[in-house]
Amino acid sequence: MFTYNHQLRVRYSDTDQMGYVYYANYGNFFEQARAEAVRSLGIAYKDIEAAGIIIPVTRMNIKFINPAFYDEVLTVKTSIPEIPHRDLLFKYEVYNQKGKLINKAETHMVFANVQTKQLVSAPLLLLDKLKPFFETPIEEQFDRINPNHIIEPVLPVHIWKYKKAG
Repeated sequence: MFTYNHQLRVRYSDTDQMGYVYYANYGNFFEQARAEAVRSLGIAYKDIEAAGIIIPVTRMNIKFINPAFYDEVLTVKTSIPEIPHRDLLFKYEVYNQKGKLINKAETHMVFANVQTKQLVSAPLLLLDKLKPFFETPIEEQFDRINPNHIIEPVLPVHIWKYKKAG
């Protein structure tokens, strides 16, 4: 899983008359956080667009837990929990400076050709940067294998025997 933490300070213009962060502004916070998360990989959205691919948001879900207020420093923990194919899932957790959880959210996005708007596969320039975060050493994969559910061996026999013996 790829994870990135982005910090931002709540501006006065981000709040409503009650002094809380206005709910619609969280979408902007998530956009900032995911743009910086991708940038931390060494690429920018403009690089992906230059390759002829756009990534529109198709769905956003959010659960509000606690309010955030003017001048607070928020940390938006942004993660990509699975390697993207034709779609891309971002998950977010927003914390205030005291470590209190403010909300949880996710955005679902798709990859599309910039000219035709047809769905396409994830661009290699993004996949190449994400791949190291999703490679699991073979030893860690053993914990996820239930031998009662194996119909055909999925690992070389010598490795399987070694794990069962240990």
